Amino acid sequence: MEMINHTVVTEFILLGFSNDPGMQILHGTLFLVAYLAALTGNGLIIFLITCDPRFHTPMYFFLKNLSFVDLCYISVTVPKFVLNSLMHRNSISFLGCVLQVFCFVLFACTELAMLTVMSYDRYVAICKPLHYEVIMSRRACEHMVVASYISGVISGAMHTAATFSMTINSNRIHQFFCDIPKILILDSKLNLGEMGIIALIFSATLVCFACIIYSYVHIFSIVHRTSSSEGRSKALSTCTPHLIVVTLFILTASLDYLKPPSNSRSVIDLILSVFYTVLPPTLNPIIYSLRNKEIKAALGKVLAMQVFKLN
Repeated sequence: MEMINHTVVTEFILLGFSNDPGMQILHGTLFLVAYLAALTGNGLIIFLITCDPRFHTPMYFFLKNLSFVDLCYISVTVPKFVLNSLMHRNSISFLGCVLQVFCFVLFACTELAMLTVMSYDRYVAICKPLHYEVIMSRRACEHMVVASYISGVISGAMHTAATFSMTINSNRIHQFFCDIPKILILDSKLNLGEMGIIALIFSATLVCFACIIYSYVHIFSIVHRTSSSEGRSKALSTCTPHLIVVTLFILTASLDYLKPPSNSRSVIDLILSVFYTVLPPTLNPIIYSLRNKEIKAALGKVLAMQVFKLN
């Protein structure tokens, strides 16, 4: 369907990774495994933090919200791709694509804001421990989380409105989901509105990244001066995984959105998109949460209780 106006488009074709039925099943299965791993890991974290009073602290409060955002974030794109792959389809309705773009940006921006808040929490805990309870009060933590979601909603609404206000010249998207850079090149004209919003969001991302770097510069400075090897080890084990998550998420997404768009199936584009859509929600429970001794101990108790009940 070529040279069509966006008012008559009823669906988009997601070209994804391959047109070969066998490869589609393989890709669908791999993504399904990653999705189930993300559901299990993040679901366990939410359950443990909610049920165990020991985890009712600011750090775990933010961690629980991050896990919830991760569940929503990966659920926006992966289930649809898995369903299409296993059923050998590659279509998504126009309204489905609009909703996917909105939710994807919403949860991506919320995740970035949440990661920034979490770095601030670690900064206060390590650099200003005597004022921690005052600064990170329950009310303040709730306000930070609400602000993170509001920033996501506003970003999602702006991106969606600007993206789908253009004229669509093709309905073939060279990606496994409705990715904004791939949608923009369907318009023969430069979408100044969307370009402006991308510049605005990128500027906000730089601010968040600068705040995270600022926090970690001070954290590592304090840790370096700490004479206790146990305290140094604990601080680094808490902060290093978070820094890995932030770096993986921000760098891959920025590379995908800032590089020159290509109206063809690109292996680099697909790999980058997997790095910032699938890996963070899947790996977060492993590298950031389940390595935590307290969470592992709580998980062990829950599993032991289940085994005891079965016996």
